[in-house]
Amino acid sequence: MESIGNMLAGKRAMIFGIANERSIAWSIGKQLHEAGAEIGLAYLEPLKDRVMPLAEKLEASVAVPCDVSKDEEIENAFKVAGEKWGSLDILVHAVAFANREDLEGRFVDTPREGFRLALDISAYSFVAMARGAAPLMKEGGSMLAMSYYGAVKTIPNYNVMGVAKATLESCVRYLAVDLGADNIRVNAISAGPIKTPASSGIKGFKTMLGACADRAPMKKNITQEDVAKSALYLCSDLACGVTGEIHYVDNGFNVTGM
Repeated sequence: MESIGNMLAGKRAMIFGIANERSIAWSIGKQLHEAGAEIGLAYLEPLKDRVMPLAEKLEASVAVPCDVSKDEEIENAFKVAGEKWGSLDILVHAVAFANREDLEGRFVDTPREGFRLALDISAYSFVAMARGAAPLMKEGGSMLAMSYYGAVKTIPNYNVMGVAKATLESCVRYLAVDLGADNIRVNAISAGPIKTPASSGIKGFKTMLGACADRAPMKKNITQEDVAKSALYLCSDLACGVTGEIHYVDNGFNVTGM
């Protein structure tokens, strides 16, 4: 069996969503890089000064600004990757957004524009990325998205983001069917709560962390590294028969009742 250091040798991975060293996307990028993958990053232009030092640490050979709400910028990101590499093996989607006010109060009060924005950024962007990445995955590949338990159960102060994650998980299944004949696998990780820049916008997040640690069979919260290790598995040939799956990394929290 290959060592982790060689597991992704010769593979190329395009990662969307790195914001800083606390982001899940950063831990995934570091894990894939340590396993031998060549890394490319797509980032929001306002975050460039934060992201470029991280790109250097990952020895990223592609780093391109991309607003995932704009098809032309997604298309350009894969154009740049294609011109540099010629092919692509791994796509990681770690992007989500909703207006903070739409995460609180009653879900029934979600405005149309807030609903549209959350689903566009958090779910449709994965479809658009898949459309851009698939032609570069000439010998097959792996696409991976990040989800959360709020996709299948109601979570206080998650609201429209839960609906967006449910949509994302459905997109994973439909994309898996569309792309399976091309030997492209599509999966998602449903991670337990982790303190990240994204989670800071959720009211009562500390309470959520405590409740999960209390109820999870392993009696602790997960880390970014826990998610990254599962990402490595799903992006590698070890998961060659796995597609259309939502893989829970939550220390077993999702299996508990009371």
